[in-house]
Amino acid sequence: MTATAEKNTVATTATTESALVTKQGTTTIADTVVQKIAGLAAREVTGVYDLGGGAARALSAIRDRIPGASASVGQGVTVEVGEKQAAVDLQLLVEYGVAIADLARAVRRNVITAIEQMTGLEVVEVNINVNDVHLPGDDDEPVASDRVR
Repeated sequence: MTATAEKNTVATTATTESALVTKQGTTTIADTVVQKIAGLAAREVTGVYDLGGGAARALSAIRDRIPGASASVGQGVTVEVGEKQAAVDLQLLVEYGVAIADLARAVRRNVITAIEQMTGLEVVEVNINVNDVHLPGDDDEPVASDRVR
């Protein structure tokens, strides 16, 4: 075998193997795993108030009031997971006063880092849709009057 043929064989082998696809077997990661990782990583960034659209957040608020029910960490996150790559779409509710472009950059970086470190998948894109702004005092509980009981 010539040196050029050996290089081509090595290059072909290197491109077909990844952290998830090896000669010893293949590791597959479910969409829900990547969805949860992306949701948690997005929530870690300061300035992200919540994830999801209005209906999803309303259902989540109801779910939070049910004893024993847990909130969905994948709310507002849509993923497409392939054999070696993943793409993520996020719907964000941001805090009022936050620089949205900077926030989106930080969220994107945090999500990509978390997914790539935990799964070995290459994240090809993180699309962010900011669909609302949380205003201070929006979710304050009404103060009960202590005048009449």
